[in-house]
Amino acid sequence: MESGFGSDFGSGGGGGGKLDPGLIMEQVKVQIAVANAQELLQRMTDKCFRKCIGKPGGALDNSEQVRTGGRTGHPRPLSSGLPLRFCVPQKCIAMCMDRYMDSWNTVSRAYNSRLQRERANM
Repeated sequence: MESGFGSDFGSGGGGGGKLDPGLIMEQVKVQIAVANAQELLQRMTDKCFRKCIGKPGGALDNSEQVRTGGRTGHPRPLSSGLPLRFCVPQKCIAMCMDRYMDSWNTVSRAYNSRLQRERANM
């Protein structure tokens, strides 16, 4: 993975190689955000693929065997009211990803709220 730490740091002022701390912080923040987004997408893809695709074939269609979900193998109801076994893989993956993103956003909001409260109490 390319770090992106090239000559960008020294280019912000023309003052003989002085580094701008604000620019460095912004670049680091952007890199952290990109890394977090990549990790989110990778985890979401892995989890939803494992949950929705039992035996991968050449295409995602109705002939695919879809996992039933849960440790017991019983169908797990989705927000549509249909258990996984009745969903075509594309729909299962889309619904799984929607739920994963909703959960991620809920946890992120709660975490950020807690951080703000902690900072206010310092």
